[in-house]
Amino acid sequence: MGRCSLLLLLLLIAFLTPGAANPVSPSLRAPSSLPWSTSFRSRPTITLKYSIRYIQQKVDHFGFNIDRTFKQRYLIADNYWKEDGGSILFYTGNEGDIIWFCNNTGFMWDIAEEMKAMLVFAEHRYYGESLPFGADSFSDSRHLNFLTTEQALADFAKLIRYLKRTIPGARNQPVIALGGSYGGMLAAWFRMKYPHLVVGALASSAPIWQFNDLVPCDIFMKIVTTDFSQSGPNCSESIRRSWDAINRLAKKGPGLRWLSEALHLCTPLTKSQDVQRLKDWISETWVNVAMVDYPYESNFLQPLPAWPVKVVCQYFKYSNVPDTVMVQNIFQALNVYYNYSGQAKCLNVSETATSSLGVLGWSYQACTEMVMPTCSDGVDDMFEPHSWNMKEYSDDCFKQWGVRPRPSWIPTMYGGKNISSHTNIIFSNGELDPWSGGGRGEAETLRYRK
Repeated sequence: MGRCSLLLLLLLIAFLTPGAANPVSPSLRAPSSLPWSTSFRSRPTITLKYSIRYIQQKVDHFGFNIDRTFKQRYLIADNYWKEDGGSILFYTGNEGDIIWFCNNTGFMWDIAEEMKAMLVFAEHRYYGESLPFGADSFSDSRHLNFLTTEQALADFAKLIRYLKRTIPGARNQPVIALGGSYGGMLAAWFRMKYPHLVVGALASSAPIWQFNDLVPCDIFMKIVTTDFSQSGPNCSESIRRSWDAINRLAKKGPGLRWLSEALHLCTPLTKSQDVQRLKDWISETWVNVAMVDYPYESNFLQPLPAWPVKVVCQYFKYSNVPDTVMVQNIFQALNVYYNYSGQAKCLNVSETATSSLGVLGWSYQACTEMVMPTCSDGVDDMFEPHSWNMKEYSDDCFKQWGVRPRPSWIPTMYGGKNISSHTNIIFSNGELDPWSGGGRGEAETLRYRK
């Protein structure tokens, strides 16, 4: 078990110790070797044992006019659970298939034996198999109206009460919420809203401040750029210059065809609008590489080598190269992310991550509650300039889903930066994690409070 995992384990045990009240020094931050989430880690050689179960949940927990229910899926692993002195580690499922998250969540499995813990992985409504309206769940905004963080937390609360009532020996056992990324936000919010159900929470890589103007909108892209600039000489500068290289080649007579062939695209570029789509796809790829820049091989979003940003940067050592060479270097770098296994015959600009992530559900959430502004200027970061335009964003959401976002609702609901009254929440961020800029401040990255 690494230093970070051991430290977090000690903190979680402290949650279960009566009278524990000593804060951990702010200097004991999660080391940069765990850049995205301490919760996520590939475990390809280990067979995880768990049972798949379901619970009937109300579609609407807060109204009294709808009696419809749906089956929420959850997983239980009780190999190490002990009724005497044990605990329940509750994973607050996020935007994807819960089995996929379970198989990529290393920390909970690592500490299960030490904590005599029952592991529970709860699937988020509207993801995986937990669809409130079955095949019609994404048909329109009327069916999607119940996809909110509040409803999801209520699902988790009902599930915990159900488990304690139906599993012999579980009634008086303490529950700790754990999650990473969006799931980390949910874990923190769960402790805030339901402190009588969970004694504490580990919120890993949880950007709870990435809303409104709580943090600058450019902080995310700046951290991504820092990751690349620290991983190879001229790396971020080469990427910054690559956008103009693509633009210049695209404007030439056979440019679109040449770019399509040089990048081995599955679908050739045929019009000028395709070029912006291509650049957006490449930008998202570099962001994803930064988010999973683990010091070991993984397959969380894609099969990847250890320290994938460093591997990508090997192809961007020189920034002053001809445009055609720059694009060829881009292709080699893209291959690190999309073809590390060597099985891809072409690159698909419509895909950037595993299909286990719920793209449709998250798109709707981003257009309602989860409005997390990002921007770039092309000077302090390696991306093309892109300002945050709330009106344009809102119009796009209305065009796609028929809804308008409420950018102030999450800070209103969960307190924004005014969360000092809450206790027993660990915010764990890696220093390379792009989302760390929207998490707790650097001096409070990892802290135990009671």
